[in-house]
Amino acid sequence: MPACKKTTHLIFSLALLLITGVASAAKYAPTSVEMELKKVTEHVYYVEGVPGIATDNEGFISNAGVVVTDDGVVVFDTLGTPSLAARLVSLIRDVTEQPIKKVIVSHYHADHIYGLQVFEDLGAEIYAPYGAQKYLQSDAAKERLEERQFSLDPWVNEDTRLVLPDETVTESSQFELGGMTFTINYMGKAHSDGDLSMLVEPDKVLFSGDIIFEGRVPFVGNADTKKWLDTLTKLETGGLTALIPGHGPASTNPKNTISLTRRYLAFLRETMGAGVEEFTPFDEVYAATDWSEFKGLPAFEAGNRINAYQVYLSMEAELLGQ
Repeated sequence: MPACKKTTHLIFSLALLLITGVASAAKYAPTSVEMELKKVTEHVYYVEGVPGIATDNEGFISNAGVVVTDDGVVVFDTLGTPSLAARLVSLIRDVTEQPIKKVIVSHYHADHIYGLQVFEDLGAEIYAPYGAQKYLQSDAAKERLEERQFSLDPWVNEDTRLVLPDETVTESSQFELGGMTFTINYMGKAHSDGDLSMLVEPDKVLFSGDIIFEGRVPFVGNADTKKWLDTLTKLETGGLTALIPGHGPASTNPKNTISLTRRYLAFLRETMGAGVEEFTPFDEVYAATDWSEFKGLPAFEAGNRINAYQVYLSMEAELLGQ
């Protein structure tokens, strides 16, 4: 191609990217939150949400990852509103002009998926764990969206939609893009109805999703805490440069990062399980439990009692063989 045509083509491509980004941002209510694309390694970045409950900080409470290769961008999770996702796209455009080719969804909880429509509109291929369809077809998904259209208006509104994945992941696998290798670890039902993590090489960075929380009380919800604990125990951590959890800062000491979430879940199961075995009412078990190890963590006041109650109910079901 002649030099003048190459130059014209490059200018056209840059203009198209700029117009697409501006148009995408204009479709959504502007967000006032501070968002920084933090560089972890040569190719890996992430944005870090503020610890809190789901509607804090305009919904920006979770993390999203960005991997820039020579042949396109891979995004891991898409934040809790389309407005936040549009802001993330603008930050990506500040560091690369490469197209966003793939989005890997760690799990289908609202604070990680409501930005998906932004990336779907950009033509990205969306991968999600088996279990996503079950959630999307549930009354819980519909009710959650309706609630967020109220509690996070205008950032989540009547134009916010639930997005199906293009590819459903049922087993661990790898793909390559731009000279980099991405290992998608299928965790099955752990924190949610289906969970994924992603290992990026050669940078040796692991995106864990909500299997692991850094420096805060995790949200348990209806998770299978027994399977979750087993997953944490088996999760490979050796030789990692960094671990980026679904919430909280990136960790350069993955073993310690995993330890907090594992200790918290083990403590819930130990204390609530003992109460269930003794047929002690939940309120009595909760009041008698020494929470001092975790009491100072972000989200403790908002989430701990709910977490404990969910574990209490699930262990009642385990005891009864349900």
